[in-house]
Amino acid sequence: GGVAWGEVDVMVVDMPPGTGDAHITMAQTVGFTGALIVSTPQDIALMDARRAVAMFRKVSVPILGIVENMSVFSCPSCGHETPIFGRDGVAAAAAHLAVPALGQLPLELGIRAAGDAGRPVVVAEPRS
Repeated sequence: GGVAWGEVDVMVVDMPPGTGDAHITMAQTVGFTGALIVSTPQDIALMDARRAVAMFRKVSVPILGIVENMSVFSCPSCGHETPIFGRDGVAAAAAHLAVPALGQLPLELGIRAAGDAGRPVVVAEPRS
């Protein structure tokens, strides 16, 4: 049983929101070198992000930073950007938590379409 990963430089584990037993067990047994927190900018999502930062700090996993997902909706017709989930919530939380705010990812049709097609947007649209 088990998976033979071989030697890897980076392994990304996409964990659902929360700080339950699975999260704590992973943090304690896998030996993470760092945690990257991803959150949408609205208050309810940021509550989970704050709890995740606290949990990773308790188990001595360094926080690499926090990324704001779905920061704005970019209209595919006119390019107008609308912050449908609020504005700059992650930046404010990052400052409060003393962790780096690493960037913002827009809610954009091209990103969703590329993902659904199994092609990361950086492959589908390398100049984006």
